[in-house]
Amino acid sequence: MNPQSSTTSLAQPEHLRRPSVSSRFSYAVSTAERGEDRIAPANNQIEEEIAEIKRYEDFTTIDWVQDAAQERIRRNLQRRKTAGIYDHGKVSWRYRLWESYDAAQGWIVVTLIGAAIGLNAAFLNIITEWLADTKTGYCTTAFYLNENFCCWGEDNGCPEWHRWAGFEPVNYIIYIVFGTIFAFTAATLVKSFAPYAAGSGISEIKCIIAGFVMKGFLGFWTLLIKSIALPLAIGSGLSVGKEGPSVHYAVCTGHVISRFFRKYRNNASKTREILSACAAAGVAVAFGSPIGGVLFSLEEMSSHFPLKTLWRSYFCALVATAVLAAMNPFRTGQLVMFQVKYDRTWHLFEVIPYVFIGIFGGLYGAFVIKWNLRVQSFRKKYLTKWAVLEATILAAGTAIICYPNAFLRIDMTESMEILFLECEGAEDYRGLCEQDSMWSNIISLTLATVIRVLLVIISYGCKVPAGIFVPSMAIGASFGRTVGIIMQGIYHAHPDSMFFSACPPDGPCITPGTYAFLGAAAALSGIMHLTVSVVVIMFELTGALTYILPTMIVVGVTKIVSELFGKGGIADRMIWFSGFPFLDNKEEHNFGVPVSTVMTSDVVAIPVHGMTLESIETLLKEPHYQGFPIVENVRNNILVGYIGRTELRYAIDRLRRDRAVTLDPQARCNFSPAGVNPALTPMTPTVTIHQMDLSMPSASVDFSRYVDATPVTVHPRLPLETVMDMFRKIGPRVILIEHHGKLTGLVTVKDCLKYQFKVEAAENPREQHEVAQGQEELWRIMQTMATWFSDKVADLSGGHIKLGSGSEESSALLRGGGQIMDGDEDVGDVDGVELANR
Repeated sequence: MNPQSSTTSLAQPEHLRRPSVSSRFSYAVSTAERGEDRIAPANNQIEEEIAEIKRYEDFTTIDWVQDAAQERIRRNLQRRKTAGIYDHGKVSWRYRLWESYDAAQGWIVVTLIGAAIGLNAAFLNIITEWLADTKTGYCTTAFYLNENFCCWGEDNGCPEWHRWAGFEPVNYIIYIVFGTIFAFTAATLVKSFAPYAAGSGISEIKCIIAGFVMKGFLGFWTLLIKSIALPLAIGSGLSVGKEGPSVHYAVCTGHVISRFFRKYRNNASKTREILSACAAAGVAVAFGSPIGGVLFSLEEMSSHFPLKTLWRSYFCALVATAVLAAMNPFRTGQLVMFQVKYDRTWHLFEVIPYVFIGIFGGLYGAFVIKWNLRVQSFRKKYLTKWAVLEATILAAGTAIICYPNAFLRIDMTESMEILFLECEGAEDYRGLCEQDSMWSNIISLTLATVIRVLLVIISYGCKVPAGIFVPSMAIGASFGRTVGIIMQGIYHAHPDSMFFSACPPDGPCITPGTYAFLGAAAALSGIMHLTVSVVVIMFELTGALTYILPTMIVVGVTKIVSELFGKGGIADRMIWFSGFPFLDNKEEHNFGVPVSTVMTSDVVAIPVHGMTLESIETLLKEPHYQGFPIVENVRNNILVGYIGRTELRYAIDRLRRDRAVTLDPQARCNFSPAGVNPALTPMTPTVTIHQMDLSMPSASVDFSRYVDATPVTVHPRLPLETVMDMFRKIGPRVILIEHHGKLTGLVTVKDCLKYQFKVEAAENPREQHEVAQGQEELWRIMQTMATWFSDKVADLSGGHIKLGSGSEESSALLRGGGQIMDGDEDVGDVDGVELANR
């Protein structure tokens, strides 16, 4: 018999097309529900395929359409497996019980997650405050108490709280040493055990919620190391905050807990509904603002936010905030340290300084985003191997610079608490409320603003858990307080001016603390390009309905100014910088080119008949292919369907596991859509053997059950903007390009983004060249300074200490080497995600 006979006998007419995987599954389930027992042996196989085939590979995107179909299939299969589904035409009580549990499973998950997030946030707040105060002194009553708890009820310190030494330079040195040790420990933990714990995590979480797969980024070890290293990073004094990373550890908590529930473990799109709720809870516990957290998740994090996700986000934020309030970490009833109350009103003439503050917020955001991205580019190009050393030097430099300034020395949340307060009836921190100290306070606050801006630019992005919310708010608060003090000075100099005619004659007219509050809102809005969520967060922080309108004015002006310098906050720009496949819906592009301009024309397609099992396995060894179009033959290139790499790999592995015989590598593979009903046979690859001699290539392996015969296809002349909208709204992993039925190419999200990056790079090539030259010059200067410092240390020590020539172990420690226990995918694969060298 001709070895090709098996393949020829399976050929089908060209007009017949195989239903998609989801439709075949759905037909099988519906047949089972009608009581047809022929499909019963295949039920377990269907469940296994749902669990195994859709285990997405790292740095790929999920298929939202297929995952939605899987969820329906899962429910129907569970209904079939429940014993005694139909009892005299009625649904049994056992099925009703299972249905109730399945419906309530999402609420159970978000309740557990919210409670865990609240507990974690409370402990992190307590530890962070203690570490920050440890740099300046200690409590003689109990070493584990921070200054507030040690001096409970006192306004300006107490005898129980001791400075480390009576000689101020010694305190200065101890302050620097503690900050350096904290940063070194945090960076070492991150680099050695969980590299994904570095940074804020908001940019990556936005991509993950949108469908991107980053294995290990939300793992248990990332959660553990982030929770340990975050207080150390904040306590070190680096100009970073914990509010951004709180979103990351909250989403990690949700991912870890949801993995215990099969409903979410086997469905990536359902898991992302939980992750959206976790992001809301993370912001809720960071700012004590549950409604603001929900709006933040809606405005910033999620590209798809249905009503069901809205309710679950609200409930998760509610539970997390309630647990945090029950823990009461500050023993004041406040959820965050800088929570304040205002009982005064504002005046119409103050709109002018409010607008000025709003302009500052927009300019601040644009300036920091531009220069921080340049620092990130320099860090990625030159400092990747020295992540731990970089963080350590940054912490030491920050401590040296910040200690002399009273507003930079203390923790940023504590400084905001001081700057937000009204002068009357509140603590006067270092003469802040004294009229005689007005100019010294203005100079000190201005220096604090400028220095903090520069420190944020160089610190955000170093390899420790680092957020930018609170540093930006602290910068805005110091600038706003400066404006408030100036306004107060003008009023005191000209109290009878017509400009101040609305002021009461027997009470305070200007409240500088409210200017600090509005400055914090402006800076936060400017750096993140948020509007509604910022207004609600600031309202929940103060509870003052009176200041909603001023906050809206300030945030509105900030938004207008920010839009003049480009759309998207620093999280969106970091997505662009990292090259993640994320199509931002905030920008509208007009490329004016068809999709054929960006498509991949050199496509590796699999013919319906003729390929051997050996050649298929050779294709699977190539890591660049995530799937293969199926064509009738390589000559006419008529498109038949599409098969994913994961599905094909699973089919071959299962074939080898289930079959007792050993197939010849030259066995022919069939990908032709079969004409038989797919629901009547098990969902396994079929082996057809025509001779008893298995050494001959007479076996035909049928993979047609794994072919998606209805992939998303478009015409080559379709505008690129329309294809990008299809990726956003439908969510396929790949779109095939066909013309008159023939395959001409394929396009992915990465292809669209590559073209977008090329267009943007072509607009300002000279600027990019100048930036690269500046980075090279800066690196040469740093190398020269490092060599000079190393030589001086060697000379002073008589050659006993030689920096830069230590053992391999110490050098690896400074570079951050070590065994990576989770998130290790970024060591070898992150560069593969890059779409352009920026």
